[in-house]
Amino acid sequence: MKVAVYPGSFDPVTLGHVDIIERSLKLFDQVVVLIATSSQKKELFSVAEKKDMLREVFKNEQRVLMDATEGLLVDYARTQKVAAIVRGLRAVSDFEYEFQMASMNKRLYPEVETIFMMASDQNHFISSQLVREVARLGGNLKGIVHPYIEKKLKEKFKL
Repeated sequence: MKVAVYPGSFDPVTLGHVDIIERSLKLFDQVVVLIATSSQKKELFSVAEKKDMLREVFKNEQRVLMDATEGLLVDYARTQKVAAIVRGLRAVSDFEYEFQMASMNKRLYPEVETIFMMASDQNHFISSQLVREVARLGGNLKGIVHPYIEKKLKEKFKL
């Protein structure tokens, strides 16, 4: 079975993330959505809340699993024996950072491949940071996040 890991903060998960996951399922038997925690970022949602939101969004897809890690992605990939790391690219500006990360990951764990997927046209502008800001200011999130995520954002910002 070919397993891919799709790491990110998913704070919150957007329809851009959903699109990358769904397209990854066409290439892999299973996709592990790996919630990476960072002490450098101020998170809006806890890991438990993110897992809850992801489970709701993918409740009808058995091949999507959720997990979390605080360590190196390659250590997780090695212990879980994943075939590939999936990364989404929204713009050319994403590529330089992602290329550096993929190169370091390959050096640390040569057996893993990194697969870059371009964001779909309708999702290339979406970022979790922008979603949080639009939500905080009471903006319309339809077509940007799943309705359950929109509900959770409104609860978080008391809208």
